Amino acid sequence: MSLAEPQASGPIGVFDSGIGGLSILNALREALPHERFVYFADTAHTPYGERSDAFVIERTASIARHLRERHDIKALVVACNTATAAAIHLLRAEHAGFPVVGVEPALKPAVAQSRTGEIAVLATRMTVESRKFEALRAPLADQAQFHVVPCDGLAGAIERSDAPAIASLCDRYLAAAGRFGTEPGRIDTLVLGCTHYPFIADEMRRIVGPEVRFIDTGAPVAQQTRRLLDQAGQLAGDDAAGDLLLLCSAAPEALDVAAARWLVLAAGPAFLADAAPGSLAAAA
Repeated sequence: MSLAEPQASGPIGVFDSGIGGLSILNALREALPHERFVYFADTAHTPYGERSDAFVIERTASIARHLRERHDIKALVVACNTATAAAIHLLRAEHAGFPVVGVEPALKPAVAQSRTGEIAVLATRMTVESRKFEALRAPLADQAQFHVVPCDGLAGAIERSDAPAIASLCDRYLAAAGRFGTEPGRIDTLVLGCTHYPFIADEMRRIVGPEVRFIDTGAPVAQQTRRLLDQAGQLAGDDAAGDLLLLCSAAPEALDVAAARWLVLAAGPAFLADAAPGSLAAAA
């Protein structure tokens, strides 16, 4: 792998299995308005949450190499809970010394904010069944009761903008979590453990009510990315004009529609590229 030395003027790479990582990208662009970004959506293989570990590991490694080789990124944000759980340790080993930031369900912040000690966690099955998730939950087991629900099909429904399916799945999974409210014994905090889920927060709010606290990971991920770049002396100057390149492995028109709907574009211009060349677009 031939890699250029990271430069402060280089972009930050961000990737997800599909559109969910746009929620993280929004937070990154708000915190780092002068930075350039390259966002890669692996839309040919979304969602990752119902794929095998081996498949997710291979895709994550391939996309990381592509972003470093072709786009000279200076940091990588894995904006996918499933890919973080399956592959972040391998990425950090392969790219030692290179800033790699992952996302994970925000259990500790949820414990800090919950007053009833009852917390619901909605995420993909691969995330909640991973060793990384159990390592997050175990130290907090005596501080809160976690109602963990694997949400099969929900990320896919969000990718398709399938409103009836989204409504039905939200009803099902939130009912499976338990009773919501601020009274003792009820769930007062909801962890959105997939980067797709912030896009349907209004639908979830309809079900759980206005008093339940929602926790996602966008702001903490942006703060960690800024901290690592600052430590490395790689932050863009205040006179730099941030911009954005959107890439995908299939169906660029779908990413274009999703970006127009979900992405806050005020931080700079966005450019949508066609599907990535070679194996990144074609792998089955």
